[in-house]
Amino acid sequence: MRYQISGKQIDIGEALQTHVQTEIEEVIAKYPGRPTEAIVVFSRDAHEYCCEAVVRLSTGLTVQATAKATEIYAAFDACNAKMEKQLRRYKRRLKDHHRDRSQPVELFAGASYILAASEDADAEEPETLQPIIIAEMEAQVPSLSVGEAVMQMELAGAPVLVFRNEKQDRGINIVYRRDDGNIGWIDPHTKT
Repeated sequence: MRYQISGKQIDIGEALQTHVQTEIEEVIAKYPGRPTEAIVVFSRDAHEYCCEAVVRLSTGLTVQATAKATEIYAAFDACNAKMEKQLRRYKRRLKDHHRDRSQPVELFAGASYILAASEDADAEEPETLQPIIIAEMEAQVPSLSVGEAVMQMELAGAPVLVFRNEKQDRGINIVYRRDDGNIGWIDPHTKT
């Protein structure tokens, strides 16, 4: 497994890196899905340390967590505990999907854009209704079943996930968290 442990304007010592690797290996060893990459970033926010961790599994799932504490080790331990809780919560589902999936999740490249927000609602109407693009990035669109997509969205703590539905081969689908707490699924298809 590849580790990337870094700090934003913080010096990360060897002892902390060793602690992070050991603890992540212990947590991941309990659950199915071989980890392929772990990215841990430490930063400082006023008097607190912030730890953001992302672990990618060979099954295509990504587990991520964030935690803050006044001590850097405590921030990591809280973040690691959140990741362990997420994995424990989905252990049965991870095992089921792991058995069904013999190949890793296929990822497709897609374009992702950040659009400028309208600063003033009272301002004059712009000449064109085309939004201003601030940034262009590459996004990865996984090929998943609907169940895997919901699980991936919840593991990542994301409000929405765009994926390619591999079961029905219907192209791009979306799952999202609704205001009432349920999960919505958008499955565009043409009527024949």
